[in-house]
Amino acid sequence: MNIKTIGIIGAGKVGIVLAQLALKAGYQVFIAGSASADKIALTVSVLAPGAIALTSKEVAERSDVIILAIPLGKYQQLPKDELDGKLVIDAMNYWWEIDGDRPDLTNPGVSSSEVVQQYLSQSRVVKAFNHIGYHDLHDESRPEGASNRKAIAIAGDSAEDIREVTQIVNNLGFDPVFIGKLSEGIKLQPGGQVFGAHVDAPQLRQMIKNFAIIK
Repeated sequence: MNIKTIGIIGAGKVGIVLAQLALKAGYQVFIAGSASADKIALTVSVLAPGAIALTSKEVAERSDVIILAIPLGKYQQLPKDELDGKLVIDAMNYWWEIDGDRPDLTNPGVSSSEVVQQYLSQSRVVKAFNHIGYHDLHDESRPEGASNRKAIAIAGDSAEDIREVTQIVNNLGFDPVFIGKLSEGIKLQPGGQVFGAHVDAPQLRQMIKNFAIIK
């Protein structure tokens, strides 16, 4: 796939930073928030000039790849039909303070991205961009080959989709580290040592190798 457009569903801090990075990398960017496109257009024009504010359905329809950056508890509000067949990058995390008590998102044997994949059954979900804070995403982006470049972990089931997301991660300024199937994305969630990590690729690989849930 020749990816030219990146859509972001979620216009909060993570969504805006990802939009900024994608624009800098040369992608056309569409973005949707919880408010109407008209209501977020001014904010988007100021914080991510060049990005186009649309509805979630329009973002899904018009983008080659879609990044999910909404509160995880709202995943069932995603435009499921419009996302059919699309490559979807899940950058979401579960926070009980925001999402409430959600047994569907707290099964210790199932990654939250697997839950999203089950809901978006006709989409191709890959986990990435969730374990590093928005401030580090903003501050740590570096050109390929730069010293002290930070790494982003990727989990997914399709080799072709992993290649596509690997290229996006690289283009946005980070070293991609593939960690395995989508189920392995549980290692990137809140509650584990990898969550919050803004380290280089060798360090990230070692953290994944040594992974254990923090009790």
